[in-house]
Amino acid sequence: MSPSTPEVLTVGRISVDLYAEQIGASLSDVASFRKSVGGTATNVAVAAARLGHRSAVLTKVGDDQFGRYLRHALQATFGVETTWVGVHEGLPTPLAFAVLDPPEDPELFFYRSPRAPDQEISPGDVSDEVVAGVDVLWIAASCVAWEPSRSAVHSILSARRRQAHTVLDLDWRPQFWGSTAAATEQISPLLDQVTIAVGNRAECEVAVGTCDPDLAADRLLERGLEMAIVKLGGDGVMIATRDGQRTTVAPMPVDVVCGLGAGDAFGGALCHGLLNGWDANQIAQFANAAGAIVAGRLMCADAMPTAAEVMALVGSGAQPDGDGESRRYR
Repeated sequence: MSPSTPEVLTVGRISVDLYAEQIGASLSDVASFRKSVGGTATNVAVAAARLGHRSAVLTKVGDDQFGRYLRHALQATFGVETTWVGVHEGLPTPLAFAVLDPPEDPELFFYRSPRAPDQEISPGDVSDEVVAGVDVLWIAASCVAWEPSRSAVHSILSARRRQAHTVLDLDWRPQFWGSTAAATEQISPLLDQVTIAVGNRAECEVAVGTCDPDLAADRLLERGLEMAIVKLGGDGVMIATRDGQRTTVAPMPVDVVCGLGAGDAFGGALCHGLLNGWDANQIAQFANAAGAIVAGRLMCADAMPTAAEVMALVGSGAQPDGDGESRRYR
């Protein structure tokens, strides 16, 4: 893959994810873990690449074996450009352990001490030319929990000049913040510099002060966004646009193997829909299906579906499982 300007550039976390292979077991009963690439922004880049797009991620890893594994896997296995995956000499690559108890809402144990290299994303790590040139810029809001990545995000958004499609993943994790108020203080101003925001009810409440989907969408659009996407969990997803369209797409029932990664698959599929010029309903249908496929598989990055798999599910209601076989939804 050429280091030329990608179609999709994501900004945010990276980690080595280790998934408990004993589904439903508590940590004390887990006997083995399976390794993969992780981190929300990284997974979105992987998902977009699996759907056929030139994608890259701006992040940092440690100068260690885990960091070398991540850089190699991104490029060689997943086809994600690593030009902007920096190497921090003094901090270890973070780990994240996922215990699937219960599978629908796994428990995550983050090892990001004393700091993670991706907290050290700095202004100047990516050129203004690249920032302005990508078709989709995807930023995880967790980046503004720390400096210098907070300043890097503001520098990137300034260079971007709010051109389409600039996406803010509301990505709020309480463990990264001192308080909800602190998160609101840093995340809310970003809405004035992006064109699309996507998050679940809790993330919307942090960003705009309400978990009511319609009111949250109204408040997001009032900030000048072109599109507001509110994930409703078991109730599906709502997409509202500045031109007055508002559509809610029901979820696709699935036997959940691992609830992690479905949102990142949704994100990659959203990028796919934006790049193809789809309307809100098409995007919601496709992204919902992509998320359902990943929820029915164990991993995140490794589980990201191809466009053909997603379209097959949208058209037939059958899901390819982790072994590539087809099964009917309940």
